[in-house]
Amino acid sequence: MIHKPAGILVSGNSFKTIANALTQNIKPSKLSDATIPQPVHRLDYSTTGILLVGKTSSCIHALNKMFENKEIKKTYYAITIGEMDCKGEIVSRIDDKAAQSNFIINESVPSKRFGKLNLVKLNPQTGRRHQLRKHLSSIGNPILGDKDYGIENLILKGKGLYLHAYSLKFVHPFTGEEIHTIDELPKRFKKIFV
Repeated sequence: MIHKPAGILVSGNSFKTIANALTQNIKPSKLSDATIPQPVHRLDYSTTGILLVGKTSSCIHALNKMFENKEIKKTYYAITIGEMDCKGEIVSRIDDKAAQSNFIINESVPSKRFGKLNLVKLNPQTGRRHQLRKHLSSIGNPILGDKDYGIENLILKGKGLYLHAYSLKFVHPFTGEEIHTIDELPKRFKKIFV
């Protein structure tokens, strides 16, 4: 597992990607099916947080299967704009596929510019592209700093997207050990919710 900073693609055609940087920054596996380390899921370009990486063919295959079967529990935190319910589930189709995101507000603070800002814990039940961003925007509570799904006059310039992949929880496919790993909230989140 690694920390993904904002502003870097996980993979793709560009040179500056997490996938391309892994070989220089992660020790290779000593197992017989060792391969080039690679991410086993994606995070948006502007999302920070925890990213799971596989170093053997069998592990990459097993972890991909676990993501497919929803055996890996993901928790995100976002800062959203506006008045919203304390908790709930958002169920709406994304790209014509079923999608569900559950949320709980941890804390809210008044804001002169935005009315109210909420620190929201998110548990996506499916893994559609831009799911959390689209779902929160669909209920009128876009993520702070979201240029694509935000409210035009409420876009933060130069501060980035306030969406963080906080934790992953799963049973290791080979050792059977329960893994629960956390990437603490960035300082910029903590500045808003002191």
